[in-house]
Amino acid sequence: MPIGRVNAAKFIARLLPEPHETDLGGEPVHHLLAAAHADWVCPPSGHSIGWTDCYDGANILPLTLKADLLLKPNGEPKPVPDHLTGKARERAERAGQHAAWIRREAHRQGLR
Repeated sequence: MPIGRVNAAKFIARLLPEPHETDLGGEPVHHLLAAAHADWVCPPSGHSIGWTDCYDGANILPLTLKADLLLKPNGEPKPVPDHLTGKARERAERAGQHAAWIRREAHRQGLR
């Protein structure tokens, strides 16, 4: 019997248990990190995946995994790409710093 495809997104819990979700920034931080990720991977010269799809792909993740998109393995923010300028660059820098803080707090609170 063939096994059909399974959409893994329905098995990923986007929100962390309370009070962790609120403590780490809640919905505004979900948006900040997802938007920064989409800006990061979609240069103005174009990308095979659209900005909205990149945003949506990041936005389904919980804050801890979303933060990891912007971090090096050692937990420090990745360097902001040169194609980001102005407000997008400021947002990416702010998101990277907040992502590093989320990772430290998650570790301190025993979250994945």
